[in-house]
Amino acid sequence: MKLSANFHLDEFVTSQTAARRGIDNTPPAPVLIRLKNTAKGLEKVRAVLGKPILISSGYRSPALNKAVGGSATSDHMNGDAADFISPGFGTPIAICRAIVAAGIKFDQLIEEGTWVHISFGPRMRGQILTMRNGKYTAGLR
Repeated sequence: MKLSANFHLDEFVTSQTAARRGIDNTPPAPVLIRLKNTAKGLEKVRAVLGKPILISSGYRSPALNKAVGGSATSDHMNGDAADFISPGFGTPIAICRAIVAAGIKFDQLIEEGTWVHISFGPRMRGQILTMRNGKYTAGLR
């Protein structure tokens, strides 16, 4: 199922952990609507980067979120978040800086060292964080 011009549902739901542990990661209908919104936000990111985005984690069922040690309030469970890289563009910090400079609206943007987390949840706080050694600090470092 195509969610947007460049993103398919499979990119958001495929999980090695789910496959290995036999966890059903099929999103319910209300989550599909939110995944389309997330794909729309990622289209804006892709346009700014000018390069493809590789999603490593999109939707997570509650069971999968627990299995990967995700936050109990993770936007991944609502279909509002994605973790990604764009090797053709550059490092996660360079990606985050480009997103901020472009003025793309988001709820949360986290530079996680080896990937970027972005969410497009309804709060749209524009929160920017850096995560190192399991600790979050405000802003990009």
